[in-house]
This record gives sequence, C-alpha cells and structure tokens, in this order.
Amino acid sequence: MAEMQVAEKGGKGGKVRSKKLSTRVDLTPMVDLAFLLITFFMLTTTLSKPQIMPVVMPEKKLEDLEEFQATKESQVITLMLGANDKVYYYEGITDPKLDSTDYSAEGLRKVILDKKDRVRQIFPDKEKKDEKTGDTKKISQMNVIIKPTKDARYKNIVDAFDEMKICNVALYVLLDISKQEEEFIANPAAGLKFSIEEQAKAAVGQQ
Repeated sequence: MAEMQVAEKGGKGGKVRSKKLSTRVDLTPMVDLAFLLITFFMLTTTLSKPQIMPVVMPEKKLEDLEEFQATKESQVITLMLGANDKVYYYEGITDPKLDSTDYSAEGLRKVILDKKDRVRQIFPDKEKKDEKTGDTKKISQMNVIIKPTKDARYKNIVDAFDEMKICNVALYVLLDISKQEEEFIANPAAGLKFSIEEQAKAAVGQQ
C-alpha cells in the first residue's frame, strides 16, 4: 500500500520539516485477484472439442459369402484414395478403366453425381423409411466402395465421407485396398485382375 508523508517538528526557529519517504505499492492483492480470475475462467470456459465424424459400422460380421446381396457391376464405383490428395476410381469389375480426380466440387463430386445419374436411368431410386422421422424417402441404388491406400491421409477419408453426405449417397462402404488394386494404380495399362469372388472375400477380410 502507499505510505503517507509524516511531518516532523525540529530544527532552528521551530521550523517544521517534512520527512520524505519513498512510495511503495503492495501488489499482493492484485496478484491474488489475477489468480482468482484465471482460476474462474479455466473452470467455467468450455475447452475446444475435437471434430469427429461418427461412422456407423455393421453390427453383424459377414462370414459366409452367400449372405451377400447381389449387386450389378453397373451400380458400383470404387474410389481409391491415393497420395497428394488424389482419388483414383473405376467402375465395375469386368475390364475396368482407371481414372483419377481430386476432392474439388468439379472433381470427385462431379464424378459421383454423374455416376448417380447413370445408375438412376437403369435402376430407379428405392423407397426407404427413415427410422428417426418415420418419413419415406427415395435413395439411389448406386454403391460406392472407398479404399484408402497407405499413402492417403486421414483428411482424405473425411473428405470422401463428406462428399457421400453432400451427394446424398446412401450405400457406401470403407474397405481395405487389395494388392491387385495397388498394382492397377501403379500400372493401369495392365488392367485389373480382380474377380467378383476375390472382391467378396476382400469385403469380409479373407484376402
């Protein structure tokens, strides 16, 4: 706290002299108040939460290949997430052609919407009841298989899932990429030697 100057009597002729003292400020109360405020804000402020995307996994593990529902090759498009934010994709299994794009609106989104329109022309949208609202909505019969390579980033998977949501794709799955597909990326001219049976085995983790 600040100290007051104290006047003293003394000296010749009865003159009054003031004793000059240095001013000192006690900062202890201010430090205590600062720590109280810091503690208050730390306890009351909500810390930033990590941004996550919930992924609903199937409850039943398919062990028998006969349990698979038959899907036409023309309904399926496979996305392989590569390095440097690149997406490789092909359609069907019989003599597929490899192509590539990026995650922009004119890239992957355009590819998905174009495939969705072509599937709709052959296979009309199916009606499905929403379990939450009870409303009936139409969903596309297009199937999207997403397979990240070892060079893909976690952000690439999130971006691919975002595009599924934006394009309103109801049927999509995340699987491990096969050796045949890795070789297909490295040498597209050699083609993809990947039969339907091998695709089914890869889906249940038997590759």
